Amino acid sequence: MIVLITGATSGIGKATAYKLAQEGKKLILLGRRAERLEALKNELSAITEVMTIAADVRNWEQLQKKLTLPAPWSQIDVLINNAGNAYGLAPIHEGELSDWNAMLDINVKGILHVSKLVLPGMIERGSGMVINIGSIAGKESYPNGNVYCASKAAVDALTQGMRMDLFKKGIRVGAIHPGLVETEFSLVRFQGDEERAAQVYKGYTPLHPEDIADCISFMLSRPKHVQIADLLILPSDQASATLVNKQS
Repeated sequence: MIVLITGATSGIGKATAYKLAQEGKKLILLGRRAERLEALKNELSAITEVMTIAADVRNWEQLQKKLTLPAPWSQIDVLINNAGNAYGLAPIHEGELSDWNAMLDINVKGILHVSKLVLPGMIERGSGMVINIGSIAGKESYPNGNVYCASKAAVDALTQGMRMDLFKKGIRVGAIHPGLVETEFSLVRFQGDEERAAQVYKGYTPLHPEDIADCISFMLSRPKHVQIADLLILPSDQASATLVNKQS
């Protein structure tokens, strides 16, 4: 089985790469940071076959060139659209246009770009699976989350639409919507402010990237007649997008 993971150099993507490598899956790891990709490849190559692609999911021309793969790597069985980011946490009238563009381009267009290049091969073979990584933010908005929440709501809608378009083609489509996961997410959102980012995960036990990797592994392990369409996973201390049981 060949699995393509976007956003593979950190967080959920990296944890998923480790998990699936241990299961013997062949991996195509796509990310923007070439040095991290190479380090990950060096580590995982002792376990399984690994190919890396240094590319930005926002860049259509770049992806067209780099995702033209030789056989057998071109026969991708599973696409995990994991690449995504949040930028800023401001009310809608104070948001930065550059932040909005970055979130929509990565979180929404990134899925479209990679899927458009990978899906034709799956359709031709009559089999495949797509897993999109969404967020609880796509299920319920929260104050100052506006455009990020909108981008993840789009992931939810895209997943449903993809499933409708592809189920007769032998392709299963599902999504995982995590709550609070301790990754580089908040560090990016707060532009490298480590102290502010750390506060997001204090006072409770958040999810770990490995928890989401386990869910992805479970989805892949289901027999062909089973489709995990939609999975919301939260830490036990989280009840909704805004309700978190933080202890002082």
